[in-house]
Amino acid sequence: MGMNRVFKKDPTHGLFRIPTKEERIKLRAGAPLNPLKVLCIPGLMEWLWFLGGLFAWIMDAYDFFSVSMSVTKLVTTFFPTIRDGTPEYDDKVKQVNYSIMLTLLFRPLGAVIFGILADRLGRRWILSVNLLIVAALSIGTAYCEQYGSFLGVRCIFGIGMGGIWGMATATALENMKPAARGLFSGILQQGYAMGYLIAAGVNLGWANKTMYQGEEGNWRVLFYLGAGLSLAAAIVRALLPESPIFIEQQRLRKLQPVAKNPALHFLKELGQMLKKEWMMCIYAVLLMTGFNFFSHSSQDLYPTMLQKAKLLTADQSSTATIISNCGAITGGLIAGYVSQYTGRRIAMIIFIIIGGAMVPAWILPDSFGGLAAGGFFVQVGVQGAWGVIPVYLTEISPAAFRATFPGVAYQLGNMASSASSTIETTGGNNIRIPDPKHPGETIADTATVSAILLGCVAGYLLILVVFGVESDREIKVCDDDPHAKSANEVLLRREMNDIEAAANGPNPELAYVNDKELYEHVNGVPISDTKKEIA
Repeated sequence: MGMNRVFKKDPTHGLFRIPTKEERIKLRAGAPLNPLKVLCIPGLMEWLWFLGGLFAWIMDAYDFFSVSMSVTKLVTTFFPTIRDGTPEYDDKVKQVNYSIMLTLLFRPLGAVIFGILADRLGRRWILSVNLLIVAALSIGTAYCEQYGSFLGVRCIFGIGMGGIWGMATATALENMKPAARGLFSGILQQGYAMGYLIAAGVNLGWANKTMYQGEEGNWRVLFYLGAGLSLAAAIVRALLPESPIFIEQQRLRKLQPVAKNPALHFLKELGQMLKKEWMMCIYAVLLMTGFNFFSHSSQDLYPTMLQKAKLLTADQSSTATIISNCGAITGGLIAGYVSQYTGRRIAMIIFIIIGGAMVPAWILPDSFGGLAAGGFFVQVGVQGAWGVIPVYLTEISPAAFRATFPGVAYQLGNMASSASSTIETTGGNNIRIPDPKHPGETIADTATVSAILLGCVAGYLLILVVFGVESDREIKVCDDDPHAKSANEVLLRREMNDIEAAANGPNPELAYVNDKELYEHVNGVPISDTKKEIA
């Protein structure tokens, strides 16, 4: 869907227009109101593709958070002569945190490399190789004994991690039936929170209690486990077949004149897409910049704020952070489900408002219960809005670049937001509050700065989404090819082949149960009128 097609007289592109009954039916795509029934819509292969993509995304998040949870242990490993509480120690902490920023900066390069390869050669083997590279680099991280080698490995790690989100999203959602995409988008995006929870659990329950060289706490455990799980994710993806949507795209390419140099021809297609869809590309990057700031401003310094300003213990801070991530998972599931009925942008707007409205409850309480509840509901809003993003970007992506477009937009936004923690830290140093531990001294007011940044980002996102593009829910196989089938047609044909096979089996009445609403919606006739014809 080119952006030139959506700029009409209405600058909001129909956001506040009440759709007709026919439009509501089309947008809903036959989705039942009961979310449990929505979970039953995908067939076995759709579930396996989805779980393969979700597993890959969980591992991306797990690997990212493994470093942030090990900062103090990494300082002790790389700078053993520096002691906690000294200015030199704070400088070394900043150096280790610098590796996190470098990882974010190198991610767009990985998104471009692996995204283009996936759009050209297929998702199956490229994502598998990507995960194998991440597994190898996890082991390499665990064997680093010097800060310089650690920094180099993490830079390469950033390239590997950058390719995962776009391919995982394409793997999980492009083959999903239209009626189920909203809910499953919310589940998919919360792989980020799931990865954090797994890393936090491993860190608290295993890494912190493992002895290494006579001392308690071995950060390497996180990376050894990460390598094994990434390898498992690679094997899972390699065992699953290639995406039917990509296979259809390959069929269409074979109908075109054979290019002397296929690689140059593909790059030419990329240039043509950028020329045609440049406004959509800019919009997607601006959107993802805002969303990445939205999440980072609500998460990066949250544990620090709880311990420094609210005097929570380290365990209480970790528990409150885990509770807030449970709110993230809850919000993502609800928002993805709601977006199937309200539209993608309306769902995002609702949850952005929730996130912004909960900011006072996020920073003002002093008790553990109040702070944990505030964190929970802020993340319901923040990650709820995020839950719509995978399906939204997938639906507005140019057909031939469905692994590249979302991945690059996401990672460029991630790179732009890498300065979030620096902005909060610098702002906090300029706004001081009395130190509750040491009367007469002051500490950085990170809570106020984080609240201001979160509020500004919420306002920015509201404006951008209101005047943004509404997806038409149609995932195309090819944008401008008369021979192209829609993705819905490809999926329906595969489903009808399954129905026909079941109808000719020993229990033909079971052939129509799972796909009744989908079939009736696409064909416009009751399934009962077609049973005899199929059987």
